[in-house]
Amino acid sequence: MKKIPIVSKGGELPRYQTSGSSGMDVRAYLPDGDLVLEPGDRYPVPTGLFFALPEGYEAQVRARSGLALKYGIGLPNGVGTIDSDYRGELKVLLINWGKEPFTIRSGDRIAQLVITRYETVEWEPVGTLDETVRGDGGFGSTGK
Repeated sequence: MKKIPIVSKGGELPRYQTSGSSGMDVRAYLPDGDLVLEPGDRYPVPTGLFFALPEGYEAQVRARSGLALKYGIGLPNGVGTIDSDYRGELKVLLINWGKEPFTIRSGDRIAQLVITRYETVEWEPVGTLDETVRGDGGFGSTGK
């Protein structure tokens, strides 16, 4: 298991809830009190977490399915990316797509964090691409 340096103002580190989890739950850090997200509101929720990912790794911030299903709480950008050279506080950009105000309290689990390895690429301009069976079929071309 890879060790990643982390500072937590809130005291609680992200953690896996089960042995089969790919994502670690991340909690809100709101020392000044609760935050209410009205329907349609977006807000970068602080977590109190600062970490240093090794080069070649990224952290993906993902919505918690239970919050999405029960309350309409999600991430407006789908998945957030934290790059290895970022050293600021992890803030989770949440949106309330629900119909009711949603209260976030310090310590609430607000998102999941998945650490993944990636590779960088260098583009190679060419005149044509190789042929495939699929070709240029997209947007549902492989079936329902």
